[in-house]
Amino acid sequence: MTVVREAAWDDAPRTKTQGAIRDITKFLSSLGWAAHILAASSLCFPAVVCRKNGRADLSKQLYTTGIRTLPVITVVALFMGMILALQVGLELRRFNQEIYLGAAVMISLIREMGPFSCGVCLAACVGSAIAAELGTMKINDEVAALEIMSISPIRFLAAPRILALVIMAPILGFYCCVIGTIGGGIVGSTQLGVDFRQYMASAMSIAEVKDLYVGLFKALFFGIIVGTVSVSEGFGTTLGATGVGKSTQRSVIVSFLLILMFGYMITRVFYR
Repeated sequence: MTVVREAAWDDAPRTKTQGAIRDITKFLSSLGWAAHILAASSLCFPAVVCRKNGRADLSKQLYTTGIRTLPVITVVALFMGMILALQVGLELRRFNQEIYLGAAVMISLIREMGPFSCGVCLAACVGSAIAAELGTMKINDEVAALEIMSISPIRFLAAPRILALVIMAPILGFYCCVIGTIGGGIVGSTQLGVDFRQYMASAMSIAEVKDLYVGLFKALFFGIIVGTVSVSEGFGTTLGATGVGKSTQRSVIVSFLLILMFGYMITRVFYR
């Protein structure tokens, strides 16, 4: 029996300057690779929608992205709304302003926490699976086999996954807001003495169309981030099985960081 060892990777730079240059080069290379993946996949979206095989792949990815993540997203959104309602309600009770509980929870969810919790769930449940799946295909030379057969891996593998995330992220983000608001109403009516109808009336009176659009735009942008990062990390996998684990880990970490940073930037742009 022949034991095949994974290729060694010397990750230690000789000097600090070399290490800094290497890190900057790797960052710029990763950024360019991710931009290339996103641009090439976007050009393939019409082919995915128009072709029968593309629609079949897209339907499978929509099911994986949307239906299979619903239990996790439901639990996260429900308890997110319950936690917000409990913490905010306890403070409002000190000033006898429990009537504004629904407004506070709705604003927090629709502007920030709904899209954020949706993005985090997608990165953890869907993005990690995409990175692991594509990484395994890369090290098993399945991606190279597609290229040999003149089949574009980006059109065949990347585009349906990114498009599914782009479609489902706003829907799931809105779903998070609805479930979170209901969870907050349950806590308000059972633990804080706020009538559920009064809570919902307060929530609906404070919500504006702009808040809804900004929240949906955030969820859409987070879906693009998760899809692009996970696909680029999967296609960039090296070093065998160890590389698959590293790619999966990096896809989740990078997605989390980008969701946090761009969430703040989008809020800063629309609410000055």
